[in-house]
Amino acid sequence: MVIKVFVATSSGSIAIRKKQQEVVGFLEANKIDFKEFDIAGDEDNRRWMRENVPGEKKPQNGIPLPPQIFNEEQYCGDFDSFFSAKEENIIYSFLGLAPPPGSKVTKSSEEASSLPNGDVAGEAQSNTEGTEKAEESGQHEAQKEGSEDAGNLTGSPEKNNKTEEITAEGAEGEAEEEEAEKGEEEGPGEEEEGEEEEGEEEEDS
Repeated sequence: MVIKVFVATSSGSIAIRKKQQEVVGFLEANKIDFKEFDIAGDEDNRRWMRENVPGEKKPQNGIPLPPQIFNEEQYCGDFDSFFSAKEENIIYSFLGLAPPPGSKVTKSSEEASSLPNGDVAGEAQSNTEGTEKAEESGQHEAQKEGSEDAGNLTGSPEKNNKTEEITAEGAEGEAEEEEAEKGEEEGPGEEEEGEEEEGEEEEDS
């Protein structure tokens, strides 16, 4: 089974040439056997490609543009379908080929078939570990909240004592200020009385 890639080597469209290069480069990088068929210089290749592309895959004008990909005579798809298959990591099924041993595709299928419900073993373990960690973290948070509440209760009497001391100091300070004000008011009165007595003594003399 050989992959056939129909290209137009002398295409004037930069977009078409980029698409062709991407398909060919991907197949070469992944060591997938393929053959290029140039439709620009060979009328037979062009006719064969147009005849074998399914009707629903042809554009409105009825002339499919390269690159077009086949597996022998079986049509695989155009560049858009190739690109989406590559993004979804299903390129081998897109090309109708068996994935090579050790690839991600084979590993994931084996893991999925190992459990009856189709879950991957690694995912199941990670889910159970996540729930256990969440429960533990919830217990730690509850303990922290309890210790914080206890700290608030024990700290409240000390705060009350401090506030009482502050109010007592403030009251003493106010009393001292009042006494000082009274002393200042009495001072001038005594001086006036002394002056009056001196005046009376002078009149008597």
